[in-house]
Amino acid sequence: MQKPLFNVIVILFITISSSNSQAIDCKPGRGKKVRKTVVVDQSGKGHFIKIQDAIDSIPINNDRWIKVRINPGTYIEQVTIPDDKPCIFLEGRDRTLTTITYNAHERTDTSATFTSSPSNIVAKGITFKNSYNLPFKQNINYGIKIPGVGVAPALSARIYGDKSAFYDCAFLGVQDTLWDVQGRHHFFNCYIEGAVDFIFGAGQSFYEGCSINVTSNGVITAQGREFPNDPSGFVFSGCTISGIKGVRAFLGRAYRPYSRVIFQDSYFSKVVDPLGWNAWGYAGQEENFTYVEVKCKGPGSNKSKRVPWVRKPSTGQHQLFSKPSFIDQDGWLAKLPL
Repeated sequence: MQKPLFNVIVILFITISSSNSQAIDCKPGRGKKVRKTVVVDQSGKGHFIKIQDAIDSIPINNDRWIKVRINPGTYIEQVTIPDDKPCIFLEGRDRTLTTITYNAHERTDTSATFTSSPSNIVAKGITFKNSYNLPFKQNINYGIKIPGVGVAPALSARIYGDKSAFYDCAFLGVQDTLWDVQGRHHFFNCYIEGAVDFIFGAGQSFYEGCSINVTSNGVITAQGREFPNDPSGFVFSGCTISGIKGVRAFLGRAYRPYSRVIFQDSYFSKVVDPLGWNAWGYAGQEENFTYVEVKCKGPGSNKSKRVPWVRKPSTGQHQLFSKPSFIDQDGWLAKLPL
């Protein structure tokens, strides 16, 4: 993951913006959840052959839910939802049947297979994949100085907008798989795979019942909370962390000075490094981090060798980082077209 000055400025701006404003809700269609449905099918049996063409057909500043149904197939294209096209519901048949893949790499701001900029975006049953680093051989050199030879930032997805939700989706990559940039996001029953900082950014996100698979020695999260009052953070609830036999990964390292990651009621396999967490470039400022493990189980959940500055669960921690309190204060999840 890169740290160019441009990215620092952008994240700083959107962090301040997201704390001061929230997206309005989309309207349902008349008498139904969506206004209309457009179909993407590679064989020509739908309205469009390419996903991007279907998105381009949606009116600018659309305020009613429109469904883009993506029939089974592997779609080799970079897909972008621009900021002026909210209220889109991408529906695949199943994440094992509907895949969007591309192999761009090096830059985090241009390599993503899928980019979603507006608020009010939903995706269900789709695999988002960056194939550049895949297949990937295990890096035998353990340590924080990663990635291994030939590995470069190659994003499967980057998510900017507030009130974005992903259900039964998969995100496949190695380095910087999922850039959870900003805004409130809900990931439910998703599969996320990678090795190096493969869930990163300054999103205010709740990962529920997700499977996280580590493919090489590395780091799972790199969360970018900037200030003490920054609402961003990653909460993992009821998730499972597994990985290739013999590899080790930190739960997280600090991408920004007030980094915040919470794991609760989750299962940790042996892939979790006994130290748990890494300060990265903020050694000496560990008191500013919020790294918490609450009621986690499994061989990797033993905290006897954790770094000394990891936070102990406080009274009311479960309520503070519950889904309603953390991302759904205004009830937007119940208004999604699912």
